[in-house]
Amino acid sequence: MLIAFVVGLLSTIHCIGMCGGLVGAMTMSLSPEIRQNQLKLAQYTFAYNLGRIISYMIAGLLVGLLGQVFKDFIMPEHGIGLLRLIASFMIIAMGFYIAGWFPQFSRIEKIGVPIWSLLQPLGQKLLPVDKIWKATMFGLVWGWLPCGLVYYMLLMSPASDGAINSALFMMVFGIGTLIPMMSTGFLTGKITQFRNSKKIQSISGLLLIIMGIISLILVVYPHLHHQLHFQLL
Repeated sequence: MLIAFVVGLLSTIHCIGMCGGLVGAMTMSLSPEIRQNQLKLAQYTFAYNLGRIISYMIAGLLVGLLGQVFKDFIMPEHGIGLLRLIASFMIIAMGFYIAGWFPQFSRIEKIGVPIWSLLQPLGQKLLPVDKIWKATMFGLVWGWLPCGLVYYMLLMSPASDGAINSALFMMVFGIGTLIPMMSTGFLTGKITQFRNSKKIQSISGLLLIIMGIISLILVVYPHLHHQLHFQLL
């Protein structure tokens, strides 16, 4: 769960680059009365993001169910260990992805294109967003926007062991992204320089790679220790 939150925070550059324009467009589509009232603007921006996080949780629940089936019926003895090993490699892959050192990782986004093509028209029907409930519903649709980072997190989520835990994992990740995405709603038109910061992008990616390597060691070391102990016996 800590990893999920930290990844969310470190994805600031990616989130702004991926969704900053969308958030800006949604913010500018609000009435001047809402945009000029900081409290109302905060309510609408939070409603967008609440819907987005709920959609992450739904996706996490579905993927977690698949992971639970894999662990319980296909590999009951070593399933969770394999899932955690995959999760460690996913963290490293995300590091390269966020840093921009291996853009080919973005091809994973093609997985969600069919779903997005079905949901996008539903989002358009909610425009203009003039009610809080509309903002939440729009966020529910927005959460299914094809995003490599979200997909990598979904692939990691079954390692938390259980469908409910997978949903909670995605919720914590969403909360981690909440700070940058809420800020984007208030900084519309002022984020280009921050978004184009290669230095911050590289540092964020490098931190994720380091986290992934540490996670990998924590997963592999107990197995190596067990094997060594067995050989000595």
